[in-house]
Amino acid sequence: MLDANLKSQLNAYLQKVTQPFEIVASLDDGAKSQELHGLLKDIAELSDKITLRLDGQDARKPSFALNRPGEETGVVFAGIPTGHEFTSLVLALLQVGGHPPKVSDETIEQIKSLEGEFLFETYYSLSCQNCPDVVQALNLMAVLNPNVRHVAIDGALFQAEVEERQVLSVPSIYLNGQPFDQGRMSLEQILAKVDTGAAEREAAKLSEKDAFDVLVVGGGPAGAAAAVYAARKGIRTGVAAERFGGQVLDTMSIENFISVSHTEGPKLAAALEEHVKDYDVDIMNLQRAVKLVPASTQGGEHEVVFESGASLKSKTLVLATGARWREMNVPGENEYRNKGVAYCPHCDGPLFKGKRVAVIGGGNSGVEAAIDLAGIVGHVTLIEFMDEMRADAVLQKKLRSLPNVDIILGARTTEVNGDGQRVNGLTYEERASGEIKRVDLEGIFVQIGLVPNTEWLKGSPVELSERGEIITDARGMTTLPGVFAAGDVTVVPYKQIVIAMGEGAKASLGAFDYMIRQ
Repeated sequence: MLDANLKSQLNAYLQKVTQPFEIVASLDDGAKSQELHGLLKDIAELSDKITLRLDGQDARKPSFALNRPGEETGVVFAGIPTGHEFTSLVLALLQVGGHPPKVSDETIEQIKSLEGEFLFETYYSLSCQNCPDVVQALNLMAVLNPNVRHVAIDGALFQAEVEERQVLSVPSIYLNGQPFDQGRMSLEQILAKVDTGAAEREAAKLSEKDAFDVLVVGGGPAGAAAAVYAARKGIRTGVAAERFGGQVLDTMSIENFISVSHTEGPKLAAALEEHVKDYDVDIMNLQRAVKLVPASTQGGEHEVVFESGASLKSKTLVLATGARWREMNVPGENEYRNKGVAYCPHCDGPLFKGKRVAVIGGGNSGVEAAIDLAGIVGHVTLIEFMDEMRADAVLQKKLRSLPNVDIILGARTTEVNGDGQRVNGLTYEERASGEIKRVDLEGIFVQIGLVPNTEWLKGSPVELSERGEIITDARGMTTLPGVFAAGDVTVVPYKQIVIAMGEGAKASLGAFDYMIRQ
């Protein structure tokens, strides 16, 4: 199952195992069970502290549990955790085997203090770059707290279960049999949701912090670059972010980041955070900004209020709140979100295997999504508002060569149709004739660009463009002195990672220059 190179790498990791444990497999006669057996056999042969048992009685087959002798840790994988989930498997092996996790003592204590019974079930797909964060967080909680059990389920392998629960988006998390949440979640976010007093306690702690010299709002490429450049000046620097990494976390493949021929969004996001942590930067996660209170005097302190109830003050600000997927804003879109309406083809595509889907948008993102989906689903219909697609010629040529793809140009989507439970069609208007038509399908992937996260700034002295983007000068300063902005949230054209990083550095240098002149 594992090639020689992968075995060598895994063998090096397993040297960190300090406690014996068992892999208890539940298998049947199917091909996937044989494949899993081969993988688990290879793993057990790499460490004398790992024992493989084949007498598991789990109803889900193939699956396996990681148990210490005489103790169920609560960590279970239903499926074969390869692809993006291979890292989740390796971490689970190490943590069950006694290797300490890389989280703070405070977080460990919070997990251990959870009371009650928690049975988490997470549906993932092997192509989902967002799923490992959830799987790894819940696995760790199961390892540390005997009241927590977590089953990570490959949705593509357990289709009947996915259909029964109507799982149309991954990761989908269930707690004690009921829907808990969907989409990427960090360990901190999960804990905040199950430990209801945690957010309030954290907000109170944040509000007590002294004022910063530079406070960066947002943790994407622009925010990370701004934090590094500020910290290198030796000034008091903080980063408040809803999730560190921002939109990069949802990016599957990155091939135009200069000097790095290929990487994936979550890997780059993790590298950004590690680089920021190399400096004396106060990183505050799970903080969504809701209000900006300008300084009352020139050179005074600006205040940012957050959804959690926390507020932070700073002599200067760098606003790097980024952008999010643009929505169609048509009837049925919100009603059927995660019930057939999706925004991440890489994550959710495997759940629509053999089905009919539409991709909305003919730019590079839309055409790339349609090409990827065509290899998974039964049929793809690409719908573009303009009379021609805007994607690169090479992508259009590839798309048109695929036998299970239809392209509809000059069409305005008017409604998402469904049966009350899930999507069953889409209605569009032919712009030239005004004729209304319908496409029968089971899924819709929206790929029509981005919208800046600036709603919280409306009514403030920070001037926005007609599109809601922050207007900045050559040094990155906004129309409010002492407040700078960078990245996808600004009017700077060409929303690219490399540009956002440069703009973040510029804004931070501008903030430092402004501060020392006051």
